[in-house]
Amino acid sequence: MIELWPHWLRPAALVLLPLFGWLLWKLWHRQKRAGRWQMILPSAFHSVLLSGGSGSGSKLPWIALGLAWLLALLALLGPSWQRIEQPGQRPADPLVVVLELTPDMLATDMTPNRLEQARRKLLDLLARRNDAQTAIIVYAGSAHTLVPLSDDLATSRNLLEALKPSIMPQPGHRADLAVTKALALLAQGALGQGRILLVGSSLSEQERQGIRQALGRQGPEWLMLGVGSAQGAPVTMEDGEFLKDEQGAILLPRLESASLKAFANELGGRYRQARLDDLDLRNLGLLAAPNSMRSDGQTLQLDAWADQGYWLLLPLLLLAACAGRRGWLFCLPLLLCLPQPSQAFELSDLWLRPDQQGQRWLAKGHPAQAAKHFIDPQWKGLALYEAGDYAAAARQFAEGNNANAHYNRGNALARSGELEAALDAYEQALDYQPDLKSALANKALVEQVLEQQRQAAKAEQEQKQAEAKNNEQPQSLEDQSDSSASSAQPSTSDTEQQAGQPDEDATDTAEPSDSQASAQAPDEEQTTRPPTRPVDSSLDGEQRQALEQWLRQIPDNPSELLRRKFWYEQQQRQETTR
Repeated sequence: MIELWPHWLRPAALVLLPLFGWLLWKLWHRQKRAGRWQMILPSAFHSVLLSGGSGSGSKLPWIALGLAWLLALLALLGPSWQRIEQPGQRPADPLVVVLELTPDMLATDMTPNRLEQARRKLLDLLARRNDAQTAIIVYAGSAHTLVPLSDDLATSRNLLEALKPSIMPQPGHRADLAVTKALALLAQGALGQGRILLVGSSLSEQERQGIRQALGRQGPEWLMLGVGSAQGAPVTMEDGEFLKDEQGAILLPRLESASLKAFANELGGRYRQARLDDLDLRNLGLLAAPNSMRSDGQTLQLDAWADQGYWLLLPLLLLAACAGRRGWLFCLPLLLCLPQPSQAFELSDLWLRPDQQGQRWLAKGHPAQAAKHFIDPQWKGLALYEAGDYAAAARQFAEGNNANAHYNRGNALARSGELEAALDAYEQALDYQPDLKSALANKALVEQVLEQQRQAAKAEQEQKQAEAKNNEQPQSLEDQSDSSASSAQPSTSDTEQQAGQPDEDATDTAEPSDSQASAQAPDEEQTTRPPTRPVDSSLDGEQRQALEQWLRQIPDNPSELLRRKFWYEQQQRQETTR
């Protein structure tokens, strides 16, 4: 009962209750005047001939009036049973950082070098931007996306720490390629709106001409942050030697502040030289509050209450509409006798769409019930995935034709044990979005599991063939007696045979079995699509130990992973341009 008691938004309206009671009491006992007819006619005829006589009239209108006043008073009190909810808001200020990653960034004119100063500056910028979307592109002779438009500070921090010039697949200076890629990211994730920040020390004439053509006349806001000094300093390579030119002279890359500032002014942008404090970022306008907000896909419950008193106006309007007809109160019971449709109907169907009802069931932790309400195939597939019906979830995800739908279909197929089909789904997702990291990781893991299954099947087949071959060899009675007499001393042939066959325990440890491989399902992410949640699989002690031993073999050097990723992208780009 306490939960049903509403929260009153305007309790001060209760002061009108005594006034309404007094007015109703006066109307109940009022005596109407009938003029001189009361003096002429006998009092016995007043109740019959005079409408305002002292006889007992009908009090039903005054009861209806009191009920109407009570409903109006309750509506004024503002009853509420629900708090106000609104979508979560995050700053909408897309920014693409274009970072130079050439050997010039290892110059020591800034302590300890230019790259480290640029890294610290970007980390400070990301921390100050909070939840705003930021992308990072690195370039040398080629340009590569390090982080797409995202507000994941932890991922950006880890990848920035792994940056070094040696991971770039092609030497050179091509900032124009990086700017073209930055415009593509803004067009894809921010509808072309946002800003581009170039962090570097120099621009060649080829780069400037390419940037002019890429930005055009109405491009995004252009910002530049110069890193280094006008005096320059030697470049200490990773092997400890200085960077030299073709003649063997030590190079001293210098910061071209004047030309960079003139180029920024030409494009209508701004240029600042990197400082130890945040004045450079502040002057570039990067630390200002965003002008707009975007939804983050979450719902926040505020402290304010929703005024639901307007529902009491419906019966009040009904009473007011019927008050103009004589005998209208006798029609009210007929409203309860209206024919009802012979179909299943819930009160929530009046206010919530089926997808909204499904989302509520999903939030309550009832995915099977949510799947019955969802109409959208992607959300329905998510509910079925949560309920453990992976085959049905894969069929629902197959109705979509984008990267997220194919990625989710691959996860469902992998969970259901159809690894070959899952691999095909991940490849289709990568066709739509080549930089989808979760699809790349899951595809590699599925390929690894398939390879392990093939190796395990091959080893099992070879072992069966060896056992069958041994059973085919006849054994004489003398050999049987010799073997029984000297059972403790194995023969030379047995020793060679044992040395040529793999040990069963070692095989089980090095290569997981089919049940173990099926338990190694790919990891998943929560992104611009309906989120999916992994289902834990039970592993016994040997399987868990084998899985941990296999995971230790995976390299965890992020710099090496980035180097391979950039090299693969460059190879694909070169094959496409041929």
